[in-house]
Amino acid sequence: MLARSALIVDDERDIRELVALTLGRMGLRVETAADLAAARAQLAAHDFDLCLTDMRLPDGNGLSLVEHIAAHHPDTPVAMMTAYGNVEAAVAALKAGAFDFVTKPVDLAVLRQLVTHALNLGVQRRAAVQAVGPRLLGDSPAMQRLRELAARVARSQAPVFICGESGTGKELVARLVHALSPRKDGPFVPVNCGAIPAELMESEFFGHRKGSFTGAHADKEGLFQAASGGTLFLDEIAELPLHMQVKLLRVIQEKAVRPVGAASEVKVDVRILSASHKDLAKLVEAERFRHDLFYRINVIGLPVPPLRERREDIRPIAEAVLARLAGTGTPLRLGEDALAALEAYPFPGNVRELENVLERAAALADGPLLRAEDLGLPASPPGAAAPGTPASLPGPAAGAAPAEAEDRPLPAMAEVLDRARAAGALPQALEQIERETLIRALEAHRWHRTRTAEALGITFRALRYKLKKYGIE
Repeated sequence: MLARSALIVDDERDIRELVALTLGRMGLRVETAADLAAARAQLAAHDFDLCLTDMRLPDGNGLSLVEHIAAHHPDTPVAMMTAYGNVEAAVAALKAGAFDFVTKPVDLAVLRQLVTHALNLGVQRRAAVQAVGPRLLGDSPAMQRLRELAARVARSQAPVFICGESGTGKELVARLVHALSPRKDGPFVPVNCGAIPAELMESEFFGHRKGSFTGAHADKEGLFQAASGGTLFLDEIAELPLHMQVKLLRVIQEKAVRPVGAASEVKVDVRILSASHKDLAKLVEAERFRHDLFYRINVIGLPVPPLRERREDIRPIAEAVLARLAGTGTPLRLGEDALAALEAYPFPGNVRELENVLERAAALADGPLLRAEDLGLPASPPGAAAPGTPASLPGPAAGAAPAEAEDRPLPAMAEVLDRARAAGALPQALEQIERETLIRALEAHRWHRTRTAEALGITFRALRYKLKKYGIE
């Protein structure tokens, strides 16, 4: 069995050596990096079970590394080292995706405890993913047809376009197609096209050569090379800028990529699956998506039905979610009134919204039996999106009363934090508060993301990052 590994990022050699020695004695294989560029190169080259990074680095802020890991290596827990008493930095790290933090000078006993927690967290995450697997829950006629169609298209090598509203499980469909295909033993590489900055897209997709631009301190393979022999899943492909659509079209046609700074192309063997909650045909008409690329990726269409069109699947999905949330603890159950409320709700956010509702209810309920009042569903739910349209909904008209969700008070913050601090779960409590705040703000603005971002005083990009982080759509 391979030893578990850790990446230590700090520009102070003494600290790198101290932490590496401590983790080495715990049986970990340790790699180190002195700056952001070296850390990203290590992450591109190796899989790590843990990353520990300093806040201040010579070529940037450790928060950007936390965000990079959260976006590109979500199964790798990352913790931040901050100066003693710098509470603001610690909170910022937690919000960016760090699971915990440790203050300098480093207390080795605290460090060992943090590392043990991180390794257990990583194991739990991977076990949860493996337990769910590429399964689509529900035996409704719509889901039976979807599974049958997925099995048929899996035998082909043709590109598949998966369409459906946000939260319907498009990535799960893509994983199922990959798992049933001859490429099942190859890599499955998912990428959210809307989460990659435009200026980094070419390097992320096709890789780059050392010295090709400032910060390119080592060769890096791109997503296409990483997926060679397997499947590349391009989620939210409608977010690709036009210049990248041209390059993607050429890659599909030539089956080769040219890394940034390279003199020649590199052959790749990749099957492309793509998805979007937007109507690509309308974007083609509006000249916002290339018609030639649309026809290339839409060789086979695979529509995913919204949850409101398969309400009979709500019970089995809810039971599976509650079993996952309970783990080895006390089983969680839905009362009949709660089930009736769920089946009557249109779920504009589909399965992902159902999971969020149940997670919140499980966290705030007084016991293992969840009642309708524990769900916190709006008394007058927003209208459901039409099939094939985004799940984000128009905000309330000027002068309209705020959504009833806004009137439901959050748990007393001081009480929540006190309990969490006593249980050693402060990071989780802060995440729960932020998640709850986001959901309430979205409900208050009827899931209109632009208005929600304005109300929260953050950028739309920042809101989109947080929604992805917490799985909210």
